[in-house]
Amino acid sequence: MRMSRRQLLGGIAATGATVALTSVALASGAESKEGKKTGEKTGERAKEPVRLELPRPTGHHPVGVTELHLTDRTRREPRWTGAGERFRELMVGVWYPAARGGEAPPAPYMRPRAADAYGAGAARILKLEPGDIDWAGFTTHARTGADMAPGRSRRPVVLYAPGMYNERTLDTTAVIELASHGYIVVTVDPTYEAHAVEFPGGRVVEVAPGLGAIEPVAARNKAALDVRVADIRFVLDQVEALSRGRVPHTLPRGLATALDPSRIGMFGHSLGGMATAETMRLDRRIRAGVNLDGPLGYDWADPDQLLPVARTGLDRPFLQMGAWLTTSDSRRPHTHRHSPSWRAMWRNSTGWKRDLWTETAEHNSFTDYQTVLPGLAEHFTLPKGLPTQMVGRVDARRFTASRRAYLTAFFEQHLRGRHQRLFDGPSPRHPDVRFID
Repeated sequence: MRMSRRQLLGGIAATGATVALTSVALASGAESKEGKKTGEKTGERAKEPVRLELPRPTGHHPVGVTELHLTDRTRREPRWTGAGERFRELMVGVWYPAARGGEAPPAPYMRPRAADAYGAGAARILKLEPGDIDWAGFTTHARTGADMAPGRSRRPVVLYAPGMYNERTLDTTAVIELASHGYIVVTVDPTYEAHAVEFPGGRVVEVAPGLGAIEPVAARNKAALDVRVADIRFVLDQVEALSRGRVPHTLPRGLATALDPSRIGMFGHSLGGMATAETMRLDRRIRAGVNLDGPLGYDWADPDQLLPVARTGLDRPFLQMGAWLTTSDSRRPHTHRHSPSWRAMWRNSTGWKRDLWTETAEHNSFTDYQTVLPGLAEHFTLPKGLPTQMVGRVDARRFTASRRAYLTAFFEQHLRGRHQRLFDGPSPRHPDVRFID
């Protein structure tokens, strides 16, 4: 079966044989900005590369971030990575409420060499020059290595998993929002699956061609998902170890003792949403989860290819937020009323659940692309139809605010026990979001 856009998955860049969006037939009839030709830039080439500013967080905490290089010595890299007998390696970001003051430097959006590799692929898709956009230089509203905010109580932990082929940075907007409200957020790079992962010392690991060579599609998605789930469970082990004072890493002051391993949640986009659900099925340390537009089948064009979690359901809180489910021969709302895998999950789950749908959004509206693409369109004329196909017609600022609000409210209710009226029904403050009963 031909891979759909969603199976090639959720990014605008790639560095190897597997190129996100290469299968997209760009929408016809949509005028590119100011009626100019596809790929033509607005005015002369900028003297300096474009650096975008991500939305500011709304919480009262400043935000700090640090990185961990983790090695799981109980596992080898999968065969499809071509990495031989190397132990499984991960790069992890930890975002947290930070102490005020200090001299910590601003945090980059990506490490510089990973940004170079990512930007080269993005330039091909966007019809720009590789140096036109400074991906590492985006404003993240976080400080590298800042001290942890003081406090007597431990803080809930939330894990984030990106979509297939995507880096852990691809929802920094939501991650920083949660950290500003007092959560410690752990973001996990899928090594050899993401476009580019940079390790200390500048070593860059790019997407492994062996993953794209796995056929059929269901086997490919299962191979990637199985590794993701094992990665997350290993990271959960590390969170527990750090909270108990076993700190083999140099961490910002106060961070390790602030982790609360008894209150862990998780959210993810696309394959990351699938990983959230499957990890919850296998590991009860995750108390609540959010799936951002991720199908719950190994091949979402085949209703018989359900994930195990869709067949068993969950007995803990689970939120699903969707847009459209697009395959090679159909397009339908991604809700439990229209998607066989979401319907199975809904029927079989006994825990708290909600299904939220946004008609004018698209698959990548649940990532930083909802902010990035409109921002880039102010500087460049992007390929005709690409922004609409990536992030739909929804108002970018309004939907970003809505998505962050529902994510934060979900974890407030289920990790902190604070009832959120936002889930009692539709809100006039968030007119794009519909409740699906």
